[in-house]
Amino acid sequence: MHIRHMLNALAYLVGLVSLVIVIPAQIPLLGWANWFALPLIVVGIIIGALSSKDGGRNFCLVVLLIAVVRLMLGGGFF
Repeated sequence: MHIRHMLNALAYLVGLVSLVIVIPAQIPLLGWANWFALPLIVVGIIIGALSSKDGGRNFCLVVLLIAVVRLMLGGGFF
């Protein structure tokens, strides 16, 4: 398997781990957990950008969108 395909799989994995953090952060008063997921999501986007495919990067972008919208709705913290 080519290294660029492996990077796509790694980006999916990072996005999945980020999603595991972001989903419980949707509960009121747990929105602060999104701040822990944001750096991990950015790493996933960078890894996905280095890949030859766009799937992993796009998945991380969707997770980023969910986290950012939740932070905006909660005023950045809640």
